[in-house]
Amino acid sequence: MWMLHSATMLPAFWLLFFMGTCIRLSETMSRDEKSKLRIQVLEMFDHAYRNYMDHAYPADELMPLTCRGRVRGLEPSRGDVDDALGKFSLTLIDTLDTLALLNKTVEFEEAVRRVVKDVRLDNDIVVSVFETNIRVLGGLLGGHSMAVMLKENGQMVWYQNELLHMAKDLGLRLLPAFNTSSGLPYPRVNLRHGVHGPETRTGTETETCTACAGTIILEFAALSRFTGDPTFEAHARRALDFLWEKRQRNSNLVGTTINIHSGEWVRRDSGVGAGIDSYYEYLMKAYILLGDDQLLLRFNTHYASIMKYISQPPLLLDVHIHKPLLPARTWMDSLLAFFPGLQVLKGDIRPAIETHEMLYQVTKKHNFLPEAFTTDFRVHWAQHPLRPEFAESTYFLYKATRDPYYLEVGRTVLENLNRFARVPCGFAAMKDVRTGSHEDRMDSFFLAEMFKYLFLLFAEEEDLPFNVEDYVFTTEAHLLPLSLSTASNSPAPPVINSVVIEELDDLNFEWTCPNTRLLFPDPAFPRNFREPIRSAVDKSCLRPIAHREPGMGRPPLRAQDFMANNPEHLELLRRMGVSLIHLKDGRVQLVQHATQAVSAVAAEDGMRFMQEMMELSSQQQKEQLPPRAVQIVSHPFFGRVVLTAGPAQFGMDLSKSSSGVRGFVTVAEPYNGCSELSNGEIVAGRIALLQRGQCMFAEKARHVQKAGAIGGIVIDDNEGSSSDTAPLFQMAGDGRNTDDVTLPLLFLFHKEGNILLEALKEYKEVEVLLSDKARDREAIFKGKALPGALLDGNGAEEEDCSTEERDHSSPAPSEPVDQSQVTTQEQTAGDSESVQPAEGLGSYVSVDAGEEPPADEDSNNQSVDSLMADWQEDLEAFKQMEKDEL
Repeated sequence: MWMLHSATMLPAFWLLFFMGTCIRLSETMSRDEKSKLRIQVLEMFDHAYRNYMDHAYPADELMPLTCRGRVRGLEPSRGDVDDALGKFSLTLIDTLDTLALLNKTVEFEEAVRRVVKDVRLDNDIVVSVFETNIRVLGGLLGGHSMAVMLKENGQMVWYQNELLHMAKDLGLRLLPAFNTSSGLPYPRVNLRHGVHGPETRTGTETETCTACAGTIILEFAALSRFTGDPTFEAHARRALDFLWEKRQRNSNLVGTTINIHSGEWVRRDSGVGAGIDSYYEYLMKAYILLGDDQLLLRFNTHYASIMKYISQPPLLLDVHIHKPLLPARTWMDSLLAFFPGLQVLKGDIRPAIETHEMLYQVTKKHNFLPEAFTTDFRVHWAQHPLRPEFAESTYFLYKATRDPYYLEVGRTVLENLNRFARVPCGFAAMKDVRTGSHEDRMDSFFLAEMFKYLFLLFAEEEDLPFNVEDYVFTTEAHLLPLSLSTASNSPAPPVINSVVIEELDDLNFEWTCPNTRLLFPDPAFPRNFREPIRSAVDKSCLRPIAHREPGMGRPPLRAQDFMANNPEHLELLRRMGVSLIHLKDGRVQLVQHATQAVSAVAAEDGMRFMQEMMELSSQQQKEQLPPRAVQIVSHPFFGRVVLTAGPAQFGMDLSKSSSGVRGFVTVAEPYNGCSELSNGEIVAGRIALLQRGQCMFAEKARHVQKAGAIGGIVIDDNEGSSSDTAPLFQMAGDGRNTDDVTLPLLFLFHKEGNILLEALKEYKEVEVLLSDKARDREAIFKGKALPGALLDGNGAEEEDCSTEERDHSSPAPSEPVDQSQVTTQEQTAGDSESVQPAEGLGSYVSVDAGEEPPADEDSNNQSVDSLMADWQEDLEAFKQMEKDEL
């Protein structure tokens, strides 16, 4: 990904070079064709399952290239991947409810008898708590659910809850992992010895992934509801409560890795893929299964932040939880492919369609989703272990839209599995999707999930042995009955280290059970959402070449001349095969696909334009300017409030001014400053406030300068933006000579700008100082009367200021600018090794209008400590980002 400071009014460009292949619009698929595909799914399942049973059982997994079982300790260690193996016939247990769903009742009954007779759960072996929970405990509970269903229908009358007894035994073996002060489980546990004592060979870990701790509630709650023992559900809820309490309160996001003892975030990057994915999934699905409104509230809170910071349709990009407008990586991992399916459950269909379409393009480009791929769809990690998440989302989107397009997507998945992954002894994971090389690996989730979702995709209602609407799918696609929500043998779980739960009302929720038939009366309607994605990704669908090249005879558009608000420039971009997408945070995404240019010459011009834009960005990044300060110096602030401001690459250089520029602020009319000011007589001699947007920054500066202003402040129009969360933004010129601009122009994000606007609304006359750094208050008021309290904290306040004591830790809500808590941001992405607090651009400053808080040494020290802690946190986040990139 390229982040470019441009010569336009917009802050940055992301150049994404999309590649893809043509997609034929599908027509309605006949029942016969669906039936053939369903039969093909069954044949492929039989091929995988029978080879596991013939060549691997009772081992945990099949090694399909060497036609033998993988037994932990007998094969070379694969590191953490082997923590899923516990010598408990993992693949068979994981496959139980798949057998039942696929109408293989005889095989299911035989498999249950084998599990009850052969499987041991007391092995002296260290396993992953997360993997054992979702695969083994979930598999036993899913198998129990199916056995109960069959018994109620007159089959398997011999079954006496044997799988449930095994599930409880396993649950008890996992419980010691939850014996922490936080309630977050250790990542590993010894099935025989637990986590304490040297014989356990575990218990020394200090951290776990968010998904590992937050993907427990479905299985543990189901176990409690089935058995009537509330202990399991209580521990799972305690872990969820702790994660919720530790979310980053400003962004409402969670990190990837957390310290299980202190609750500190070890990795502060946040996304919807590996390390976090199923935490979000389980909040939603636990609400569906258990009916707990609190879980829905939490999910909706997180989801709103995901869509605000992480979702850049069709992309889902990791960010930092403390700086959510700052990307944490330039690639995506394949586990995020589950997210469109979760969005269907949420009822947010459009972004689900868009992201799924992007994933489909990657699948068609590489035959499978690579484990990780870049934002321009190149391979980042080339493996593909036959993950089912894309098939899962395909099923849910078809279920929501009934668009036969998704049946064609499923056909592609089937064909690719048979063409590229099928081997004589099963299906082998792809070692490298680029070369088609295999890995001797067939994970249990391939049988547990992939064939389940593909069968459901092509099945008619009469093909299913039961109504799947009566069940919820776990993250491993195990089936838990919704009737558990009203289970009579499930007393309310005890509260362990509970948190105070706020009172809820309907305003806390987005009740989302959409009627998709009303949403999509025409199955082709989702096509409208896919088309823009396809046109951006697809490089092989040729467009007709015009007989006469538009713009012929003109010199090509140069990057330094480009203006995003110029219609003629946008048309020239289109002709060169360059499309422009406005992102919701104000940035612009430029996508170059040469085959959509009107001619080969225009395509070459487009490539040159993109290269120039990258070079321009590189040059501007070398010219990064430090942040500037807007200091409010009038009553009642007296220099106490300092707002972090972005500089301009033109106009007066405040770093070369010893005194800065001081003046009263006035809102320009028009507020956008894109034409001659109508209130020029008021702006003259003052600092003009301007709204970002609609024209170039230099154009705004020229208009306020012509009106006689001594400075200008541009306020971001993207609601909620803040220097707390966004990288420093510097305003570029307009590609022309800007020597005529002599006044200073600064940029404030929305949060900081709103502080200034609210102050102006309340106090009418607000004076500010524009400078390179905050000034000492004594220097600001030199030669002017200044209350002693402002200098040494011992004098009295001004006569018109209230002397009534007030709790400064809880400012009165009626004050207009009470929440002016601002921090400085001294660096941009890539400058992670040079984070130093700027003198005067200080700590969190709380403003109590009308009263000066006592300036004692303790409060000053506390302020400095808070500032340094914040800076240290930022430094660690940036270091982690660099480590992730490497």
